[in-house]
Amino acid sequence: MAIRPGVLAAAAFLGLAAVAAAVPSLLSGDPLAADPLHVLQAPSAAHWFGTDQLGRDVFDRVVHGARHSLAIGLAATTIAVTAGVLLGVLAGLSHRYADEAITRGFDALSAFPLLLLALLFIAIAGPGTVSLIIAIGIATLPHYARVVRAQTFVVRRAGYVTQAVAYGGSRARLVVRHVLPNVLGPVPVLAMIGLGEAVLAAAGLSFLGMGPQPPSPEWGAMLSDGRGYLRIAWWASVLPGLIVTLTVISLTVTGRHLQHRFEGRDPR
Repeated sequence: MAIRPGVLAAAAFLGLAAVAAAVPSLLSGDPLAADPLHVLQAPSAAHWFGTDQLGRDVFDRVVHGARHSLAIGLAATTIAVTAGVLLGVLAGLSHRYADEAITRGFDALSAFPLLLLALLFIAIAGPGTVSLIIAIGIATLPHYARVVRAQTFVVRRAGYVTQAVAYGGSRARLVVRHVLPNVLGPVPVLAMIGLGEAVLAAAGLSFLGMGPQPPSPEWGAMLSDGRGYLRIAWWASVLPGLIVTLTVISLTVTGRHLQHRFEGRDPR
């Protein structure tokens, strides 16, 4: 089955983003090097994305910013997936009242918009990268938990689980050997799509000053730094914003393609 050009382009962009995050020095120079003689220069052969208000190369900062932005999104998604899987399995295997209590907790978290819930947590814990990661992780975990809970209900009624119970298997053994391996199928695909949401949320919160602090080259912080110069140096904000947009779109397109493949549908 042929893969659409859009999916290939998204995968290629994500590959470049991964290289930028892993080894940024291969693609760019020092993101903190300021040059007062070349302040707010337009994009050119010398500076592909132009320079900012301190004369720093915007392309260098975007490349190095991939490590911060993608790491925050990946860490937050890892927290959300881990907690969501554990709580989803717990809810799916618990008695009615415990399941109801856990599910109502998911509903309470989902009642708040992601950014509002994250801002509430950061207001309590204080700004910073760690608080930002935990806040986004907590705000996005209900989605994974609900999917795993639904899968757990299906698996717990399966014949092989009933047979294992009849043979006297312990509850812990049932969970590890039968439940978890059979409920985790859709989770990696959902995590790919959720990673885009986490990256976008991280950029939005960093734009508000809740993430890595200057002079860290984080994408959302770069948007905030350049907003005061939009009339005379649009590239300082627009180009980092374009990279955020392309990253989120690429993650979503790739995740949707994998989801269609997992569900056995024609991804075209």
